Amino acid sequence: MKKQDFTVLKIEDLHPFPDNPFRLVEDELLIEMAESIKEFGVVTPIITRPKEDGNGYEVIAGQRRVRASQLAGIETIPAFVLPLDRDKAIITLVDSNIQRENILPSERAFAYKMKLEAMKRQGYRTDLTSSQVGTKLRTDETVAQGFGIGKTTVQRYIRLTELIPPILQMVDEGQIALTPAVELSFLKKDEQENLRITMESEDATPSLSQAQRMKKLSQMGRLDMDTIFAIMTEEKANQRETVKIGMDKLRKYFPRGTTPKQMEDFIIRLLERELKRKRNRDSR
Repeated sequence: MKKQDFTVLKIEDLHPFPDNPFRLVEDELLIEMAESIKEFGVVTPIITRPKEDGNGYEVIAGQRRVRASQLAGIETIPAFVLPLDRDKAIITLVDSNIQRENILPSERAFAYKMKLEAMKRQGYRTDLTSSQVGTKLRTDETVAQGFGIGKTTVQRYIRLTELIPPILQMVDEGQIALTPAVELSFLKKDEQENLRITMESEDATPSLSQAQRMKKLSQMGRLDMDTIFAIMTEEKANQRETVKIGMDKLRKYFPRGTTPKQMEDFIIRLLERELKRKRNRDSR
């Protein structure tokens, strides 16, 4: 884009892009951005398109800059105004934001899905079975190549959009890993809700093996609440005979700022030394 393509828009005329998969988090980095904008202004123009009803502009890329400018008390912002239809705007939005740091799995999932659907509507090949030599790339392959990843990765992330919100939030929070989450996405919505209730009551999340078994039972029409409970209350290999000590009981024995991992390592070393002393005494 050329410099003369810039324009200046009133922030009050800007609107969020509908169904934007990338969340606006008001964190410390946003506050720092606001302070920088207050001192130096917005260096990189945002990308917008005119709203279809003619009332203002939709922000395609730069929603954090817009919000930071508001926090800084600034009323205008430099912008590109592009004549994009909705599908081209979606593709631009995803491409402009997907390389950001700290993108949540859910954001990535819905971004991939939005771009894939937009590209299909634009006429990219939509069949998912043909593999004849010389044919166009499948749409999911084209999306994957654009992000420098494999099509399987794109497909796996898109599967996450089939999860009910509470389980998808657990994926975002790192409580459930991507691979078992993909397996769980094949469960029916009522089965996922039963699983959510069980995970909450038992304070447990499924392993990959458990998720795969639930998926298979779901496909067979045999995954009811009792079956989910039986699977989720199985003893896992890494959960046998554990001893739990509350952090409030341990804190008083360690300096402020000691992490749980450091406490665990110290206790293990202490026990190992004591066991070694006992063995030496017994051998005398």
